[in-house]
Amino acid sequence: MDEKALANASAIFTGIIYLFCAGAVAFFPGISKIVAGSWFHGIDIGLIWTGGARSNFLLGLISAVGLTWLSGWIFAWLYNKLVR
Repeated sequence: MDEKALANASAIFTGIIYLFCAGAVAFFPGISKIVAGSWFHGIDIGLIWTGGARSNFLLGLISAVGLTWLSGWIFAWLYNKLVR
């Protein structure tokens, strides 16, 4: 498995999903809050909900994409070591 290819594909996919989610929160905050709340069983997300994307949008995008790239590369590297 090509480590760089998996890392790149994972990072690009994460960036697309991140942008989609940020858009959903910006344009459909009510529905986004309901969906996000359904992911946290028993936690009232409304207590920490801040609404639309704020100044931390770029930091979140960069860190999510960067960490996903690193995770994808490590996963492929480890996979290659284990199948040999």
